[in-house]
Amino acid sequence: MDSGRGPGNASPMRPRAIRLAYLALGWAFFALGVIGAVLPLLPTTPFMLLALWAFSRGSARLERWLLHHRWFGARLRAWRQARVIPWSVKLTSWATMATSLTIMIVVSRVSTPVLIAAAALMAVGAAYIARCPSSPPAPAAAARATDGADAGDPAGADAASAGDDTR
Repeated sequence: MDSGRGPGNASPMRPRAIRLAYLALGWAFFALGVIGAVLPLLPTTPFMLLALWAFSRGSARLERWLLHHRWFGARLRAWRQARVIPWSVKLTSWATMATSLTIMIVVSRVSTPVLIAAAALMAVGAAYIARCPSSPPAPAAAARATDGADAGDPAGADAASAGDDTR
């Protein structure tokens, strides 16, 4: 039975009302993402990630469509495969957070606890973004990381033969 977790779990067994709710969410997030692509104050990437999540639970066809979308597909596939956040997206996110916090401090009349909470949440978000890779791992580096000593590691061979004293 379908657990409803993980990508690609749009199941015909899922009740129709729940599938329709996921589809509605997916289209709403997609629309917000498209608006964010033209309006500088609204982010695109988080809404596209949310749309991908919703489509993955509501329609395998729409999930595939979004993953192969002409404008958004490459970044969504990079995120799904290696949790990649490109430098341009990281810089935009950090600048938006800094600008928002500055506006909260200078312009708006926000209470100190709310300001501290907002700054803390932004710091957590900034740290998460910073820890994600900016580009996919190189194929050679990924192969070396998975092969380990099986790749003909001379240090491993030397260590194994060091105990063999056959003068």
